[in-house]
Amino acid sequence: MPRRENTPIKRTIRRDQLREMVPLADSTIYEMEQRGEFPRRFALSPRCVVWDLAEVEDWLAARRSAPIARAPHPDVRQRRTRPVKGPDRAAGVALKGG
Repeated sequence: MPRRENTPIKRTIRRDQLREMVPLADSTIYEMEQRGEFPRRFALSPRCVVWDLAEVEDWLAARRSAPIARAPHPDVRQRRTRPVKGPDRAAGVALKGG
């Protein structure tokens, strides 16, 4: 995401407000920032980081205009083991225990 160095910052938002706008995990946001795919945070003090509201809104608008294709579902038939027991096996275990 290109940074707007010449544009003055009108409003900033803190992490809680960002979470309300962008329902992604903190680690996902951090990784996207490192790759340049999300607006970068900046520090107001050693313990307070904020994001430029206009940059976040522009990022959301760009995401809305160009939706991202969903990841394909995994093919569960290619699993080497089956971690979930079927209903017939679960019932047999219950009968033996009782």
